[in-house]
Amino acid sequence: MAVAGIYFTCRTRFVQIRQLKTACKLIMEKPKDAEHVSSFQALMVSTASRVGTGNIVGVSSAICLGGPGAVFWMWIMCIIGAASAFIESTLAQIYKKKHHDGSSYGGPAYYIEQALHAPWVAFLFCFFLIATYAFGFNMLCAYNLQSTFKGYNFYHETYTPLIIGAILMIVVGYCLFGGGKRIVRITEIVVPFMGLLYVAVCIIVILAHAKHVPAMFGIIFKNAFDFRAIFGGISGSCMVYGIKRGLYSNEAGVGSAPNASASASVTHPVKQGLVQTVSVYIDTMLLCTATALMCLASNVTISKDVEGAPYVQNSIATVFGKFGPIFITGEMILFAFTTLIGNLYYTNNALAYMNKKKMPSKKFMAIYHFICVVVIFVGASISADAAWAIADIFMAGMTLINLPSCVLLSKVAIDALRDFEKQKREGKDPVFHSRDIGINEMELDFWREEK
Repeated sequence: MAVAGIYFTCRTRFVQIRQLKTACKLIMEKPKDAEHVSSFQALMVSTASRVGTGNIVGVSSAICLGGPGAVFWMWIMCIIGAASAFIESTLAQIYKKKHHDGSSYGGPAYYIEQALHAPWVAFLFCFFLIATYAFGFNMLCAYNLQSTFKGYNFYHETYTPLIIGAILMIVVGYCLFGGGKRIVRITEIVVPFMGLLYVAVCIIVILAHAKHVPAMFGIIFKNAFDFRAIFGGISGSCMVYGIKRGLYSNEAGVGSAPNASASASVTHPVKQGLVQTVSVYIDTMLLCTATALMCLASNVTISKDVEGAPYVQNSIATVFGKFGPIFITGEMILFAFTTLIGNLYYTNNALAYMNKKKMPSKKFMAIYHFICVVVIFVGASISADAAWAIADIFMAGMTLINLPSCVLLSKVAIDALRDFEKQKREGKDPVFHSRDIGINEMELDFWREEK
């Protein structure tokens, strides 16, 4: 994963840094047809899937298990991962499909099938996507949420996870089976606000412990390049945990975000590829960094015993007292709910692909959703090691299919980037013509010119 990111970074000449200013401008570009999905809307969909409990619990776990140096490797993974996000999202745009109403859809399964002519690999990718989001990530999300209650006196190791799992199962099931639309709409409004509020609270805690900030950065960099920390850590490598938790959080190269990227209406595929690099930065450089710096600046004890939510709750309590842990619990409840729902909606595209490009029957979906909510209940009751292991294994399956595919098709994305940059130098608003990068337009579905 890291190797692929470095490869894409070199091949694109650090496009994620060179074109960052352009990427930020493109976010607000509106589609010609107001009814189609804009770059901003596609960005918000992919960002919403990235932002979740991993921004809080994942960062805490990385620090508690790998040491403070894990933060540095998360930053590195973010920067090189942004190049992977650019490649996969650009490819999703080039090989996207057209709906009868002119809108578009696509993702890794489609560019694997169409460009590599490997439908069985595309089918396997969809299988891992469903396993990752409907099972692995949702089990982990349920575990992460119940772990935030460990600091309360009423927490019981046997019964509390079961109760929380049951509540989650009922609420998510209610939303999936036709109810709860109002709940979903409310959370779509509240969660972005709570995300900004969370960053603000983190900044307050950091400022309250300003005297520890210089030492905090010192220990991050010292631990990141410490031989024993890299190969040992508290219970594992700071480099490994930084990379693993960074990838879990920003999902760059995993193959999830391209499904949202393909829906954006843009004049050139590279535009959405650049926009998606911003999503990676928002997730890691803003939210994950806010968590990491707040925890380290607070100077509370780091140990495996406080891995996950307790470490974050202990940190915020140094300034906000008893209200701090309650605030984190509230954030986790909202993030967990939207993550659980969003993950299941993410699998719809994969289900349709596996069912000959059409959604399965209502009966099948009802059975599928029932299994999914049971998985959530089970996830709340398993151990931390099991929850992370299952999520890591399934995510690895997606990544090990998507990234090699992106490597094989990288020339297409890089040629598109050169075409985009050439048009920009000529003072044009870049417009994509497949022949300009050596692709016969009949090989594509969406980008065929009107006769």
